Amino acid sequence: MKFETPATANPIDQLKRVGQPLDRIDGALKTTGTAPYAYERHDVAADPAYGHVVGASIAKGRIRAMDLDAARRAPGVLAIVTAETAGALAKGKHNTAKLLGGPEIDHYHQAVALVVAESFEQARAAAALVRIDYVADPGRFDLHAAKGTAPVPEGDASSPSETRVGDFSGAFAAAPVTLDATYTTPDHSHAMMEPHATLARWDGDQLTVWTSNQMVAWTHADLAKTLGVAKDKVRVMSPFIGGGFGGKLFLRADVVLAALGARAAGRAVKVALHRPLIANNTTHRPATIQRIRIGAQADGTITAIAHESWSGDQKDGGPETAVNQTRLLYAGANRMTAMRLAELDLPEGNSMRAPGEAPGMMALEIAMDEMAEKLGMDPIAFRIRNDTQVDPEHPERPFSARALVECLRLGAERFGWSRRNPQPGRQREGQWLMGMGVAAAFRNNLLVKSGARVRLDGDGRVTVETDMTDIGTGSYTIIAQTAAEMMGVAMDQVSVRLGDSQFPVSAGSGGQFGANNATAGVYAACVKLREEVARRLGFNSQDAAFSDGQVRAGNRAVPLGSAAASGEIVAEDAIEYGDLAKKYQQSTFGAHFVAVAVDAATGETRIRRMLAVCAAGRILNPKSARSQVIGAMTMGAGAALMEELAVDTRHGFFVNHDLAGYEVPVHADIPHQDVIFLDETDPISSPMKAKGVGELGICGVGAAVANAVYNATGVRVRDYPITLDTYLHQLPDVA
Repeated sequence: MKFETPATANPIDQLKRVGQPLDRIDGALKTTGTAPYAYERHDVAADPAYGHVVGASIAKGRIRAMDLDAARRAPGVLAIVTAETAGALAKGKHNTAKLLGGPEIDHYHQAVALVVAESFEQARAAAALVRIDYVADPGRFDLHAAKGTAPVPEGDASSPSETRVGDFSGAFAAAPVTLDATYTTPDHSHAMMEPHATLARWDGDQLTVWTSNQMVAWTHADLAKTLGVAKDKVRVMSPFIGGGFGGKLFLRADVVLAALGARAAGRAVKVALHRPLIANNTTHRPATIQRIRIGAQADGTITAIAHESWSGDQKDGGPETAVNQTRLLYAGANRMTAMRLAELDLPEGNSMRAPGEAPGMMALEIAMDEMAEKLGMDPIAFRIRNDTQVDPEHPERPFSARALVECLRLGAERFGWSRRNPQPGRQREGQWLMGMGVAAAFRNNLLVKSGARVRLDGDGRVTVETDMTDIGTGSYTIIAQTAAEMMGVAMDQVSVRLGDSQFPVSAGSGGQFGANNATAGVYAACVKLREEVARRLGFNSQDAAFSDGQVRAGNRAVPLGSAAASGEIVAEDAIEYGDLAKKYQQSTFGAHFVAVAVDAATGETRIRRMLAVCAAGRILNPKSARSQVIGAMTMGAGAALMEELAVDTRHGFFVNHDLAGYEVPVHADIPHQDVIFLDETDPISSPMKAKGVGELGICGVGAAVANAVYNATGVRVRDYPITLDTYLHQLPDVA
């Protein structure tokens, strides 16, 4: 199905199933511990062996020698895989560094060996006996040191490295009120609950892997390429995922090593990356240095805005696109954005929840508050003054829907913004300094081709098959809701099968593009199924109504299942997008409000209240969407107050590479969170008239916290995370 014109009335608009706050159909499996995660697939391999990964203990250099004798003699050892024994391995399209290092080492904790044994404990013990002699080379590990020589990275049409509109330099110099400030965000770890894990089994030359991965088609193709085998000889299955946040978008070492280990051992092998290995072995959100300049007239109208960002990555890697939102969020006749990419020898930087916008908004939305203060304006009024209904860099492109102003105004009313004291450090509650902060939320709506297959049997039961994944977002449920709505059946008449490379290729889970595109793909397949059902029953498909398990037209009603009385009906299709995305800018918008309390003596910061107001098209399931947003708000709070991968710039690794040292929010850190969804549809986005929302919820949260801390204390912190050492010495004296 080609989506080329705005959606009109269609069966989804009935909202009998879609749009309802239904419980997750996979919820019982997850809450009872019976969901079959990759490492726990006891049903597919009766006697699996276990692999333990050995990671490089240098960040750059080469292996001079490996002594495996003691490990080979250890009890239970079945095989040891190294780059020398693995044979020629290619590098996947989506991988920046090799997944099995040797003799050259690209980064710290790059996998260099896999020890396979009868039990996990035996594999781990034997791995500790592996002796490796390295030759270490000097490396580049410090973004700040590399900033001055960082070149312009190669861009593309969707994300150019630089943009310029008008005369920024002249307009900035002429502006009566200006801001020129630099902000930094640190490296972040995904820190998902389930580690990267894979069970691999060879049946002759046919490889099957049960893994934890967000993008089945990408991993399927890259695994085949890496191993040098045909794609039809590889099957990837990922039906349940215990969190990913972008860290499981791509083929990782656990998958490759499990496959190599299984081939070497001659039996199924399961591999899980142990927690202390994950931060340095896999990907992370790269640190940024961001310079923002804003010039405005005295009435608050922005006349010049520039955003420059520096980040680092391995050779052939890409930049953290932290300037993306600044190209679209606020008006301003004279504009400039630029990205610079330093080549670093740290582990690979890549996508983490809302790549680009999440760290970019952490800087931009502090800058907007600082500028509002310089102008003597309320921060919300300043943002509203500079709202735009067209793409500021391409004003011929209107936004398909843009309700930022409505989000700000409704949020201000619900949060009690009028009670905020605009003078920082003036509001107290006993020992606590009280403050409120606000930030806009922004994330683009990405359109990705997505396919599905739908089956109808003689009992009127509908089965959906697609390689779409559910990373905790509720994919199973919203796909079932879509099929139930389209085919006119109850939810318990729909079965959903996900995460199998033998199913039609979907959008996958990432970039908040999964829900809208995957359900649109199911919609397309259901349209084709409806047409075939109508044909078999002798109806005109345009006149047929599907509801309550029946197909009706005029005064005739026939049970849906009767269309498949002679055999199952199967329909397959995909949603593909035309030029609407070129004619309209598609984005999601919101506003974050945060209230904090800061201890006047100790500087301890506590978040008291949080509110997100979101405009993201039709909300397919308000319950699961709310869960997505409050989870994102929690991650945003963590990024603001505690999360940081600390870099050892001497030896090139993240020091706090486990959940003991990498701090994330716990229940005591997060208060009650409120979420409001505007009643909105966007017919330009897809037949579902929906957009993604899972990443919108993180964009801007960090800045809202930072702005609240400033309002409470009068101390402006521009370097994240906002920990005690960054502002304690600047707090006012305790009376």
